[in-house]
Amino acid sequence: MGPSLKILALKALATTVLVLTTTLAHATDYVAGKHYVLLETPVRTGDASKIEVTEVFWYGCGHCYTFEPQLEKWSKTLPADVVLSRSPAIWHPTMELHARAYYTAKALNVLDALHPALFDAMNISRDKLATEDDIKKIFTAHGVDGDAFSKTFNSFGVGSAVGQADARQRGYKVTGTPEIVVEGKYRVSASLAGGHAAMLAVVDHLLAIERAARAKHHGSDSAATAK
Repeated sequence: MGPSLKILALKALATTVLVLTTTLAHATDYVAGKHYVLLETPVRTGDASKIEVTEVFWYGCGHCYTFEPQLEKWSKTLPADVVLSRSPAIWHPTMELHARAYYTAKALNVLDALHPALFDAMNISRDKLATEDDIKKIFTAHGVDGDAFSKTFNSFGVGSAVGQADARQRGYKVTGTPEIVVEGKYRVSASLAGGHAAMLAVVDHLLAIERAARAKHHGSDSAATAK
């Protein structure tokens, strides 16, 4: 191994040590089984190049409604290596309709407007959105063509997305909403973390753990390549 390769390898290892040291300094802040749940079987994430943070939510959940502004504010501070996604909870036929509403809005590129509108409909107007027509009214009130809504709402693509959301929540073993899953490995709830703000603090801690693990992996790869 030449001098330049040795220097690269040493720099990679030094970076890994620094990241691990920083993480370990805060390792006692939060404990698995006490502040969050370590899933026995990790759930596959969508983008291996980023650390995935997934919120499991329901439009009819008052706690989700009050948590949403905090989550939105927090999401704007996320670094480039983290991606936030949402996965609607489904453990009742009506909740499946609400999950379809989420993925319909996403497919029609109107999620920015319809996501808060659906939350408001259920939590402010107390509309149960118990039928497809009830949901359709919310969409058309926000300028979505009725036929386009119906076609998308009942499409194979939306049905497939709903099925995947159901499979994810089963893999996550969610106990309520809102809950956050980090990298398909760690499940964070308000009851364990100690509130909504505490949830996000625990998530930040878990992101640091995942980032350190990735740095260690990449550092090992760099050192191995340099040999």
